[in-house]
Amino acid sequence: MGAAVETTEYVSFDAVGLAKLVAEGEVTPAELETAARAATEAVNPQINAVVETWPADDEPRSGPLAGVPFLIKDIAVAMAGKRMELGSRLAAGHVSPADSSLMRRIRQAGLVTFGRTATAELAYSTTTEPVLYGATRNPWDPARSAGGSSGGAGAAVAAGAVPIAHGTDAAGSLRIPASYNGLFGLKPTRGRVSVGPYADEVFNGLAVHGSLSRTVRDSAVLLDQIRGPEPGDPYFAQEPSRPYAEEVRRDPRSLRVGVLTHAWGGNRTAACVADALARTARLLESLGHHVEEAEVHLGVDWEDFVLASARQWTANLTASIDELAAATGRPIDSSTLEPATLTSYHYGRQVSGAQFVAALELRNRIARSLARSFAAYDVLLSPTAPDLPPLLGTHARGVEALDGLGWLRRLFASSPFSAVFNVTGTPAMSVPLTVDMGTGLPIGMQFAAGYGLEGLLFRLAGQLEQASPWADRVPAVWAGNQ
Repeated sequence: MGAAVETTEYVSFDAVGLAKLVAEGEVTPAELETAARAATEAVNPQINAVVETWPADDEPRSGPLAGVPFLIKDIAVAMAGKRMELGSRLAAGHVSPADSSLMRRIRQAGLVTFGRTATAELAYSTTTEPVLYGATRNPWDPARSAGGSSGGAGAAVAAGAVPIAHGTDAAGSLRIPASYNGLFGLKPTRGRVSVGPYADEVFNGLAVHGSLSRTVRDSAVLLDQIRGPEPGDPYFAQEPSRPYAEEVRRDPRSLRVGVLTHAWGGNRTAACVADALARTARLLESLGHHVEEAEVHLGVDWEDFVLASARQWTANLTASIDELAAATGRPIDSSTLEPATLTSYHYGRQVSGAQFVAALELRNRIARSLARSFAAYDVLLSPTAPDLPPLLGTHARGVEALDGLGWLRRLFASSPFSAVFNVTGTPAMSVPLTVDMGTGLPIGMQFAAGYGLEGLLFRLAGQLEQASPWADRVPAVWAGNQ
């Protein structure tokens, strides 16, 4: 590469590849940052994925991802002196006074953070269409959703603005954008990445930090850098026996794969998604894995699960909104919150302490029941999402007639395969193995494993990436084409 890095060159490398160029003196971090800005400026007007950029500091870079451009989600990760507005008018203009633990580790990894990506308001949706900054569009079809709540991260990475970006996941918020945007996204085990020091856990441990990337190794290398406990953490996952970056290159051996063909609660799976699932099962069999349809019981009725989740989610949401309103001096009404958030807030105010504790007890029953499935299977396979990305403007249609329970029921209908693994705290990943034969839109496949077994998932993901590569598939909105 020369002093000026062409966009077509920049987008041809993943994060590990860019870091190697920096380490070998082929390019400087400043040159990569310039290329990333050019790529972002080329695609962002069409997808609205990046809500703010800023000049990166010029501090010396070290670490395995030294010099690689990076974007953080507009929620849950605090960067000193930069705004974190949670995708909401209620928090507009908020500036973080100090780095969070995760931000410090992002810096130590050597990443050059130059902006933040769009999120659904308070990360409370499976699509990213906030009033504050407007809808994020899917690079494969700008009329469709990029998913949520890490939709900005998904669209930015898919379009080539950056090779990897930060995201969070409380019910599929990494995995759904990964599926909709043709990316790799892994939700780590609960306690794998610290959410401190400003919280001990988020949504009672449902929400975790992770990333979206175009290659498996990028996600593995980053997770190696950000994993591990911080002082005061209430719990943490046992450290892996070897770096995840090494796991990607290891043989996963023959695995017992249980296939979930039908979503819990009887939610419909689109025919094109069911076909993609069948193709994935055949691919696994060709690789020597034992694949069979599985009956996986939650241990509770689906409607009881949805009700308990609504109580747990909205109670947490209500507390967060009250804290934000007190800090900003703004009212809690339609001038600061979107209809779905506001109705969920009012629902949460009615949740009693006894109902909240009962919801946590139900979470325990689900975790114990699902854990038994991992005695029979090494991995559970399902679609990541039950359908193709929805058209923008459709997901929240008629929300004014819903209460907080009704809104969560709608969210879980769009994420029936993913939310359960947040409840159990077990790792799960979306892998971009297939596309819809009719539209060309990507369809992600979800693989889940037992508690603490991200290494197993990375081994399988590395094998799948070699057997069915996806790197050459790029969306209509792609920085390399601009």
